[in-house]
Amino acid sequence: MKTRIAALVMVGLLGLYLVFVINYSFILIGTGEIVAQVMGWALLILPLIGFWALAAELAFIFRAERLLNTLREEGALPEEITERRPSGRAEPEAADRAFGRYRDEAEASPDSWRAWLRLGLAYDTSGDRRRARWATRHAIALSRSADKKAA
Repeated sequence: MKTRIAALVMVGLLGLYLVFVINYSFILIGTGEIVAQVMGWALLILPLIGFWALAAELAFIFRAERLLNTLREEGALPEEITERRPSGRAEPEAADRAFGRYRDEAEASPDSWRAWLRLGLAYDTSGDRRRARWATRHAIALSRSADKKAA
């Protein structure tokens, strides 16, 4: 819950920042000087790109959280790896063993968002964040298409 509140505070601060930056960009665009106008257009476009990226990231987080909660309610979360290093990270051998199981499950059920989300969690445990996000995005896409078919 703290993470969600922090994210919403950041969105609020970004919104306030955008109001001031957009106002200042219009001031610069209206000066009539070429350099100031270019800076004004840059001030107008770049924060909007940042806002879009933040909105996409928040949508990813909320959708993944919803799927994770569904797995938790079903009692279908992956087993916790208890073999850990002093840093708290999973031992590589234990993570590889767990990863193989969830990879095989995703290959056997390619249309199951549950299998892909568990694979994403296994990637995350093994330290491969890029593939964890990819598998989680795939799980979200599968879930959304299943929801559309059910509706």
